[in-house]
Amino acid sequence: MLRATVGSAEERDEEDEGEEELRDGGVPFYVNRGGLPMDEETWERMWRHVARIHPGGEVLAKEIRGATDLPKIPVPSVPSYQPTTTIPQRLEAIQKYIRELQYNHTGTQFFEIKKSRPLTALMDIAKEMTREALPIKCLEAVILAIHLTNNMPGVERFPLSFKSHFSGNHFYHIVLGVHSGGRFGALGMSRRDDLMFKPLEFRTLMDLVQEFEGAYRGYWHTLRKIKIGQYVSHDPHSVEQIEWKHSILDVDKLSKEELRKELERHTRDMRLKIGKPAPPSPTKDRRNSMGSPLKGPGSPIRRISRVERRPSGEKKVLEQKPSDINGYQIRV
Repeated sequence: MLRATVGSAEERDEEDEGEEELRDGGVPFYVNRGGLPMDEETWERMWRHVARIHPGGEVLAKEIRGATDLPKIPVPSVPSYQPTTTIPQRLEAIQKYIRELQYNHTGTQFFEIKKSRPLTALMDIAKEMTREALPIKCLEAVILAIHLTNNMPGVERFPLSFKSHFSGNHFYHIVLGVHSGGRFGALGMSRRDDLMFKPLEFRTLMDLVQEFEGAYRGYWHTLRKIKIGQYVSHDPHSVEQIEWKHSILDVDKLSKEELRKELERHTRDMRLKIGKPAPPSPTKDRRNSMGSPLKGPGSPIRRISRVERRPSGEKKVLEQKPSDINGYQIRV
Protein backbone atom coordinates (compact mmCIF):
# COMPACT_ATOMS: atom_id res chain seq x y z
CA MET A 1 0.00 0.00 0.00
CA LEU A 2 2.92 2.30 0.56
CA ARG A 3 6.03 2.99 -1.42
CA ALA A 4 9.02 5.03 -0.29
CA THR A 5 10.40 7.20 -3.08
CA VAL A 6 14.01 6.21 -2.59
CA GLY A 7 16.52 5.01 -5.12
CA SER A 8 19.04 6.45 -7.51
CA ALA A 9 18.77 10.03 -8.70
CA GLU A 10 18.20 8.77 -12.23
CA GLU A 11 15.27 6.56 -11.17
CA ARG A 12 13.64 9.38 -9.23
CA ASP A 13 14.17 11.75 -12.14
CA GLU A 14 12.30 9.45 -14.51
CA GLU A 15 9.55 8.20 -12.19
CA ASP A 16 8.90 10.60 -9.35
CA GLU A 17 9.82 14.10 -10.49
CA GLY A 18 7.30 16.55 -9.10
CA GLU A 19 6.04 14.26 -6.34
CA GLU A 20 8.00 16.22 -3.77
CA GLU A 21 9.73 19.58 -4.03
CA LEU A 22 12.81 20.52 -2.02
CA ARG A 23 13.17 16.88 -1.05
CA ASP A 24 15.48 16.27 1.90
CA GLY A 25 18.10 14.11 0.23
CA GLY A 26 17.70 10.46 1.15
CA VAL A 27 14.57 11.04 3.27
CA PRO A 28 11.65 9.10 1.75
CA PHE A 29 8.01 10.01 1.69
CA TYR A 30 5.16 7.55 1.35
CA VAL A 31 2.10 7.43 -0.89
CA ASN A 32 -1.32 6.35 0.35
CA ARG A 33 -2.34 3.84 -2.32
CA GLY A 34 -5.43 2.51 -0.55
CA GLY A 35 -7.70 5.53 -0.95
CA LEU A 36 -9.67 7.26 1.80
CA PRO A 37 -10.44 6.64 4.57
CA MET A 38 -6.97 5.24 5.23
CA ASP A 39 -6.61 1.62 6.23
CA GLU A 40 -5.05 0.93 9.62
CA GLU A 41 -1.67 -0.10 8.21
CA THR A 42 -1.29 3.14 6.26
CA TRP A 43 -2.47 5.19 9.23
CA GLU A 44 0.05 3.67 11.64
CA ARG A 45 2.84 3.86 9.08
CA MET A 46 2.15 7.59 8.66
CA TRP A 47 2.48 8.26 12.39
CA ARG A 48 5.69 6.23 12.67
CA HIS A 49 7.12 8.27 9.81
CA VAL A 50 6.03 11.54 11.45
CA ALA A 51 7.82 10.47 14.63
CA ARG A 52 11.03 9.89 12.63
CA ILE A 53 11.09 13.01 10.46
CA HIS A 54 9.62 15.71 12.73
CA PRO A 55 11.93 17.62 15.10
CA GLY A 56 9.52 16.85 17.95
CA GLY A 57 9.74 13.15 17.20
CA GLU A 58 7.62 10.65 19.08
CA VAL A 59 6.51 13.14 21.73
CA LEU A 60 4.67 15.29 19.21
CA ALA A 61 2.92 12.31 17.63
CA LYS A 62 1.76 11.04 21.02
CA GLU A 63 0.50 14.48 22.06
CA ILE A 64 -1.60 14.87 18.92
CA ARG A 65 -2.97 11.32 18.94
CA GLY A 66 -3.78 11.47 22.63
CA ALA A 67 -5.48 14.89 22.57
CA THR A 68 -9.24 15.00 23.12
CA ASP A 69 -9.82 18.70 22.42
CA LEU A 70 -8.24 19.25 19.02
CA PRO A 71 -9.72 22.33 17.29
CA LYS A 72 -12.08 21.80 14.39
CA ILE A 73 -10.34 22.60 11.12
CA PRO A 74 -12.41 24.81 8.77
CA VAL A 75 -13.08 23.35 5.33
CA PRO A 76 -12.18 25.80 2.54
CA SER A 77 -14.87 26.59 -0.02
CA VAL A 78 -14.20 25.92 -3.68
CA PRO A 79 -14.02 29.36 -5.34
CA SER A 80 -16.99 30.66 -7.31
CA TYR A 81 -17.05 33.77 -9.46
CA GLN A 82 -19.28 36.52 -10.76
CA PRO A 83 -19.45 36.87 -14.56
CA THR A 84 -17.47 40.11 -14.24
CA THR A 85 -14.59 38.49 -12.33
CA THR A 86 -11.42 38.88 -14.39
CA ILE A 87 -9.07 36.00 -15.26
CA PRO A 88 -6.27 37.26 -12.94
CA GLN A 89 -8.76 37.55 -10.07
CA ARG A 90 -10.02 34.02 -10.70
CA LEU A 91 -6.48 32.64 -10.71
CA GLU A 92 -5.73 34.42 -7.43
CA ALA A 93 -8.90 32.93 -5.90
CA ILE A 94 -7.84 29.44 -7.02
CA GLN A 95 -4.37 29.92 -5.52
CA LYS A 96 -5.93 31.16 -2.27
CA TYR A 97 -8.04 28.00 -2.10
CA ILE A 98 -4.99 25.79 -2.70
CA ARG A 99 -3.10 27.62 0.06
CA GLU A 100 -6.00 27.16 2.47
CA LEU A 101 -5.76 23.38 2.04
CA GLN A 102 -2.22 23.77 3.42
CA TYR A 103 0.98 21.91 2.65
CA ASN A 104 1.19 18.26 3.70
CA HIS A 105 4.08 17.91 6.17
CA THR A 106 3.25 14.36 7.32
CA GLY A 107 5.59 12.61 4.89
CA THR A 108 2.64 10.60 3.49
CA GLN A 109 0.96 11.80 0.31
CA PHE A 110 -2.79 11.31 0.75
CA PHE A 111 -3.83 11.10 -2.93
CA GLU A 112 -2.08 8.79 -5.36
CA ILE A 113 -1.30 10.56 -8.64
CA LYS A 114 -0.26 8.31 -11.53
CA LYS A 115 0.92 10.50 -14.36
CA SER A 116 0.09 7.88 -16.97
CA ARG A 117 -3.63 7.91 -16.13
CA PRO A 118 -6.08 9.63 -18.53
CA LEU A 119 -7.16 13.15 -17.74
CA THR A 120 -10.70 12.09 -16.78
CA ALA A 121 -9.35 9.79 -14.04
CA LEU A 122 -7.09 12.52 -12.67
CA MET A 123 -10.02 14.92 -12.57
CA ASP A 124 -11.94 12.41 -10.44
CA ILE A 125 -9.06 12.52 -7.96
CA ALA A 126 -9.16 16.33 -8.01
CA LYS A 127 -12.86 16.24 -7.11
CA GLU A 128 -12.01 13.94 -4.21
CA MET A 129 -9.45 16.49 -3.01
CA THR A 130 -12.16 19.16 -2.82
CA ARG A 131 -14.44 16.81 -0.88
CA GLU A 132 -11.81 15.64 1.63
CA ALA A 133 -10.05 19.05 1.96
CA LEU A 134 -6.82 17.44 3.19
CA PRO A 135 -3.33 18.98 2.98
CA ILE A 136 -1.63 18.37 -0.37
CA LYS A 137 1.78 18.42 -2.02
CA CYS A 138 2.94 20.01 -5.26
CA LEU A 139 1.89 17.30 -7.73
CA GLU A 140 -1.57 17.03 -6.19
CA ALA A 141 -1.86 20.83 -6.42
CA VAL A 142 -1.17 20.72 -10.17
CA ILE A 143 -4.00 18.22 -10.72
CA LEU A 144 -6.33 20.28 -8.52
CA ALA A 145 -5.44 23.51 -10.37
CA ILE A 146 -6.20 21.86 -13.72
CA HIS A 147 -9.62 20.85 -12.40
CA LEU A 148 -10.36 24.34 -11.07
CA THR A 149 -9.39 26.03 -14.37
CA ASN A 150 -11.18 23.63 -16.73
CA ASN A 151 -14.12 26.05 -17.02
CA MET A 152 -11.79 28.89 -18.09
CA PRO A 153 -11.30 28.35 -21.85
CA GLY A 154 -9.31 31.56 -22.14
CA VAL A 155 -6.58 30.13 -19.90
CA GLU A 156 -4.14 27.57 -21.28
CA ARG A 157 -2.41 25.30 -18.75
CA PHE A 158 0.84 23.32 -18.96
CA PRO A 159 2.99 21.40 -16.43
CA LEU A 160 6.31 23.01 -15.51
CA SER A 161 8.73 20.96 -13.40
CA PHE A 162 12.15 21.70 -11.94
CA LYS A 163 15.17 19.69 -10.82
CA SER A 164 17.56 21.56 -8.56
CA HIS A 165 20.77 20.70 -6.71
CA PHE A 166 21.82 21.61 -3.20
CA SER A 167 24.43 20.20 -0.84
CA GLY A 168 25.01 17.05 -2.87
CA ASN A 169 21.33 16.18 -3.34
CA HIS A 170 18.75 16.66 -6.09
CA PHE A 171 15.29 18.09 -5.38
CA TYR A 172 12.13 18.07 -7.49
CA HIS A 173 9.20 20.44 -7.80
CA ILE A 174 6.29 21.02 -10.18
CA VAL A 175 3.78 23.83 -10.79
CA LEU A 176 1.02 24.45 -13.31
CA GLY A 177 2.05 27.10 -15.80
CA VAL A 178 -0.79 29.29 -17.11
CA HIS A 179 -1.05 31.51 -20.19
CA SER A 180 -3.78 34.02 -20.96
CA GLY A 181 -4.01 37.39 -22.65
CA GLY A 182 -0.41 37.19 -23.82
CA ARG A 183 0.96 36.76 -20.27
CA PHE A 184 2.33 33.79 -18.32
CA GLY A 185 1.90 32.88 -14.66
CA ALA A 186 1.75 29.79 -12.40
CA LEU A 187 -0.38 28.01 -9.80
CA GLY A 188 0.87 25.49 -7.26
CA MET A 189 1.83 24.44 -3.76
CA SER A 190 5.16 24.63 -1.97
CA ARG A 191 6.66 25.18 1.44
CA ARG A 192 8.27 28.26 -0.09
CA ASP A 193 6.02 31.19 -0.97
CA ASP A 194 8.04 32.14 -4.06
CA LEU A 195 8.05 28.63 -5.55
CA MET A 196 4.34 28.33 -6.29
CA PHE A 197 1.98 31.15 -7.35
CA LYS A 198 3.13 33.62 -9.98
CA PRO A 199 0.66 36.31 -11.10
CA LEU A 200 -0.33 36.53 -14.75
CA GLU A 201 2.18 39.23 -15.62
CA PHE A 202 5.19 37.60 -17.35
CA ARG A 203 5.49 38.49 -21.02
CA THR A 204 7.41 35.36 -22.08
CA LEU A 205 8.01 31.85 -20.82
CA MET A 206 11.64 32.85 -20.36
CA ASP A 207 10.60 35.61 -17.96
CA LEU A 208 8.55 33.11 -15.92
CA VAL A 209 11.39 30.57 -15.78
CA GLN A 210 13.88 33.24 -14.74
CA GLU A 211 11.54 34.24 -11.91
CA PHE A 212 11.60 30.68 -10.56
CA GLU A 213 15.35 30.41 -11.11
CA GLY A 214 15.88 33.54 -9.01
CA ALA A 215 13.74 32.05 -6.24
CA TYR A 216 15.86 28.89 -6.25
CA ARG A 217 19.04 30.95 -5.99
CA GLY A 218 17.58 32.58 -2.89
CA TYR A 219 17.62 29.12 -1.24
CA TRP A 220 21.14 28.35 -2.56
CA HIS A 221 19.74 25.82 -5.01
CA THR A 222 21.19 25.47 -8.50
CA LEU A 223 18.56 24.83 -11.15
CA ARG A 224 19.72 21.87 -13.25
CA LYS A 225 16.82 20.80 -15.41
CA ILE A 226 13.41 22.09 -16.55
CA LYS A 227 10.67 19.93 -18.05
CA ILE A 228 7.75 21.59 -19.80
CA GLY A 229 4.61 19.84 -20.98
CA GLN A 230 2.05 20.66 -23.62
CA TYR A 231 -1.23 22.50 -23.08
CA VAL A 232 -3.75 20.40 -21.15
CA SER A 233 -7.22 19.77 -22.57
CA HIS A 234 -10.14 21.65 -20.99
CA ASP A 235 -12.39 18.60 -21.43
CA PRO A 236 -12.67 16.93 -17.99
CA HIS A 237 -13.89 13.73 -19.68
CA SER A 238 -10.94 13.52 -22.09
CA VAL A 239 -9.16 10.15 -22.28
CA GLU A 240 -5.94 11.85 -23.35
CA GLN A 241 -2.90 11.66 -21.12
CA ILE A 242 -1.22 14.81 -19.91
CA GLU A 243 2.04 15.34 -21.77
CA TRP A 244 4.32 16.13 -18.84
CA LYS A 245 7.65 16.66 -20.60
CA HIS A 246 7.39 17.76 -24.22
CA SER A 247 10.65 19.68 -23.76
CA ILE A 248 13.51 18.71 -21.44
CA LEU A 249 16.06 21.49 -20.95
CA ASP A 250 19.42 21.01 -19.23
CA VAL A 251 19.69 24.50 -17.80
CA ASP A 252 23.29 24.14 -16.59
CA LYS A 253 24.40 23.13 -20.12
CA LEU A 254 22.63 25.93 -22.00
CA SER A 255 23.67 29.55 -22.31
CA LYS A 256 21.08 32.17 -21.50
CA GLU A 257 20.49 32.81 -25.21
CA GLU A 258 20.18 29.08 -25.97
CA LEU A 259 17.69 28.69 -23.13
CA ARG A 260 15.67 31.61 -24.45
CA LYS A 261 15.53 30.08 -27.95
CA GLU A 262 14.46 26.70 -26.58
CA LEU A 263 11.68 28.30 -24.54
CA GLU A 264 10.53 30.30 -27.57
CA ARG A 265 10.45 27.06 -29.58
CA HIS A 266 8.37 25.38 -26.90
CA THR A 267 5.97 28.33 -26.80
CA ARG A 268 5.46 27.96 -30.55
CA ASP A 269 4.85 24.24 -30.14
CA MET A 270 2.18 24.91 -27.52
CA ARG A 271 0.45 27.45 -29.76
CA LEU A 272 0.41 24.94 -32.63
CA LYS A 273 -1.34 22.37 -30.43
CA ILE A 274 -4.27 24.75 -29.86
CA GLY A 275 -5.20 24.38 -33.52
CA LYS A 276 -5.07 20.58 -33.46
CA PRO A 277 -8.44 18.82 -32.99
CA ALA A 278 -8.39 16.68 -29.86
CA PRO A 279 -9.79 13.15 -30.05
CA PRO A 280 -13.47 13.27 -29.04
CA SER A 281 -14.42 11.74 -25.71
CA PRO A 282 -16.28 8.57 -26.73
CA THR A 283 -19.85 8.06 -25.59
CA LYS A 284 -20.67 5.24 -23.19
CA ASP A 285 -21.88 3.01 -26.02
CA ARG A 286 -18.80 3.66 -28.08
CA ARG A 287 -16.50 3.06 -25.11
CA ASN A 288 -18.18 -0.29 -24.52
CA SER A 289 -17.75 -1.31 -28.14
CA MET A 290 -14.18 -0.04 -28.41
CA GLY A 291 -12.78 -1.17 -25.08
CA SER A 292 -10.40 1.05 -23.17
CA PRO A 293 -8.87 3.72 -25.43
CA LEU A 294 -5.68 3.52 -23.38
CA LYS A 295 -5.10 -0.21 -23.88
CA GLY A 296 -3.48 -1.99 -26.76
CA PRO A 297 -0.41 -1.17 -28.88
CA GLY A 298 -2.55 0.54 -31.50
CA SER A 299 -3.89 3.24 -29.20
CA PRO A 300 -3.77 6.52 -31.16
CA ILE A 301 -3.65 8.62 -27.99
CA ARG A 302 -0.53 6.93 -26.65
CA ARG A 303 1.07 7.17 -30.09
CA ILE A 304 0.60 10.94 -30.09
CA SER A 305 2.36 11.27 -26.75
CA ARG A 306 5.42 9.30 -27.91
CA VAL A 307 5.80 11.08 -31.23
CA GLU A 308 5.41 14.64 -30.06
CA ARG A 309 7.59 14.39 -26.95
CA ARG A 310 11.20 15.33 -27.56
CA PRO A 311 14.19 16.77 -25.70
CA SER A 312 15.36 20.27 -26.55
CA GLY A 313 16.99 20.69 -29.94
CA GLU A 314 15.40 17.67 -31.65
CA LYS A 315 12.81 18.33 -34.34
CA LYS A 316 10.25 15.80 -35.52
CA VAL A 317 7.27 16.27 -37.78
CA LEU A 318 3.98 14.73 -36.70
CA GLU A 319 2.13 13.42 -39.73
CA GLN A 320 -1.64 13.59 -39.33
CA LYS A 321 -3.64 10.65 -40.65
CA PRO A 322 -7.32 9.97 -40.07
CA SER A 323 -8.17 6.49 -38.78
CA ASP A 324 -11.64 5.05 -38.52
CA ILE A 325 -12.59 3.03 -35.44
CA ASN A 326 -16.09 1.55 -35.19
CA GLY A 327 -17.64 4.10 -37.45
CA TYR A 328 -16.18 7.38 -36.21
CA GLN A 329 -13.04 9.23 -37.04
CA ILE A 330 -10.17 10.10 -34.74
CA ARG A 331 -7.52 12.44 -36.10
CA VAL A 332 -3.99 11.72 -34.90
